[in-house]
Amino acid sequence: MTLKPTAALKRAAALVLLAAPAFAFAQAYPTKAVKVIIPFPPGGPTDVLGRIVAQRLSEKLGQPFVVENKPGASGMIGATQVAKAPADGYTILVNASLHVINPSLYPKMQHDPIKDFAPVSQIADVPMVLVVNKANPAKDLNDVIVQAKKNPTMTFASSGNGTAPHLAGEAFNVATGLKLTHVPYKGSAPALTDIVGGHVAMMFDPLASSTPFIHSGSLRPIAVTTAKRVPTLPNVPTMAEAGLAGYEISTWYGVWAPANTPKDIVAKLSGEIAKLVREPEITKRIMQLGSIPVGSTPAEFEAYNRSEQVKFDKIVKQSGAKVD
Repeated sequence: MTLKPTAALKRAAALVLLAAPAFAFAQAYPTKAVKVIIPFPPGGPTDVLGRIVAQRLSEKLGQPFVVENKPGASGMIGATQVAKAPADGYTILVNASLHVINPSLYPKMQHDPIKDFAPVSQIADVPMVLVVNKANPAKDLNDVIVQAKKNPTMTFASSGNGTAPHLAGEAFNVATGLKLTHVPYKGSAPALTDIVGGHVAMMFDPLASSTPFIHSGSLRPIAVTTAKRVPTLPNVPTMAEAGLAGYEISTWYGVWAPANTPKDIVAKLSGEIAKLVREPEITKRIMQLGSIPVGSTPAEFEAYNRSEQVKFDKIVKQSGAKVD
């Protein structure tokens, strides 16, 4: 007796055949070099973390992950290049939290950081710390606030317009009702130099760049900006513990692919990144940069992108922060 396939079975078989090439492609990925776009110059924290990830992905997946630095326009030049690249998994972006901050400050961007990208994974979270000069009499957050209320021309430095440290200072203004004047620099190094020299009153700075100054005694840490204390500064309170309830902000780094990149490829990259950031040697290197390894699923990272964009947009609107 011969059984004829039903229409339903025929459709099911056709779907399997259609899916097979895509599945095989994802399983084989990558079959050639992958371009890793980092939208900042070599040597900065985004570049250093991106190269750590790229090198380990090359080792694990058997194909080169080649870093290309495409700096300019607050990271937007490199990001736009990735947004317009083929959605095949062979061009990916390593960027900082500026990726979701920029829309609030630059309304005429050439890409949408949510719609034009497939979130892959968060690499690391970077706590910031409020620091003042060692000669500053302020010992805690309340002292800083009292000092600022007495001095209407008090300033805060940042590593640049529109950066997370800039918006951390603006969020501080909103939370306290203060009007500290923002002084932007081209990176953390020159800003910290001027704080050490007493030319600027305070700064919210990523832990990696300020820790050496804290350990040398030239800067005093007041509070960290994360929800929990950080292991490398266990005696420094959080902003909430220091009296500013609800204050929580950090900078962070992640990986994105162009929108519509096959989900299997995105999942494969995400899984590999999540595993590699938990490897003891990689964890150690990330921690030495003042960062906390994360490694998230695409869904988790997408949700985080959206929530962070909403948070930073609110800070910009409430503070009136602008870029010159």
